[in-house]
Amino acid sequence: MTVSGRTVLKLGVLIANAVLFVTLACAQMYSGNGAGSMTTPPANQRPPMLKQVGIEQHLDQQIPPDLTFHDESGKTVRLGDYFGTKPMVLNLVYYQCPMLCGEVLNGLTSAMALVKFDIGKEFDVITVSIDPRETPAMAADKKRIFVKRYKRAGAKQGWHFLTGDQANIEALTKAAGFGYQFDEKTGQFAHATALMVLTPEGKISRYFYGVEFPPKDLRLGLVEASENKIGNVADEVLLYCYHYDPGTGKYGAVIMNVLRLAGGITILILGTFLFIMFRKPATPEFGAQRAR
Repeated sequence: MTVSGRTVLKLGVLIANAVLFVTLACAQMYSGNGAGSMTTPPANQRPPMLKQVGIEQHLDQQIPPDLTFHDESGKTVRLGDYFGTKPMVLNLVYYQCPMLCGEVLNGLTSAMALVKFDIGKEFDVITVSIDPRETPAMAADKKRIFVKRYKRAGAKQGWHFLTGDQANIEALTKAAGFGYQFDEKTGQFAHATALMVLTPEGKISRYFYGVEFPPKDLRLGLVEASENKIGNVADEVLLYCYHYDPGTGKYGAVIMNVLRLAGGITILILGTFLFIMFRKPATPEFGAQRAR
């Protein structure tokens, strides 16, 4: 073997080891993402006024398409009007919320700004008020604020801010597993925070908890909800290595799949280097060494 051949082989081994190290490091990083994630304690462990507050996951539950609301222009719409073509993000808030709902909308906007998918093109967003006292004008004000912050064309057509009556709100929140409670003393709502990713048909695919949402999780959730109709090969590789954990509302690494992928990449790299090395014609120096 020539000096250059040994160098190539060493380089191949170093690259393969680097791939394995990086892959395992990423797996460890992702497996720790669930730490500190928001979960809802059982009802019997909550204060009396919060008995109904929490998130109960209804994965694969159909959001009723016949529920009617008013959009930000005051037009009556059916939820089913938004179903059929793209995955959706559903978030339940109320527009006069003094703090928490604004943080949820800020977190959602920030996450979407870091995802290359565009609202109105690859997915839609449906924001619904849980307060029947709120009006389309309030919804329109919120839409102007957050569409402006999002800063992408098409968001006006793809991000819908809705208001509705008590019966339709209760039917929607029940289907979504979104528990909340009105406090008569403060005039405010106690509620948990979560985003729901819906399939194009309006079925709940994923829940993400909290007020900040990892862009990678949001992207993978949208790709899965679309059944890989959006996204690229890199997303398919990530979905092979990272699976959704309903308990944490996060994507965590599947270690065996990560190791299989790392092993396959290692073998491919080494095989490629060996193939190139042995296909290379012997140099005169190497031939003279063999003759001696």
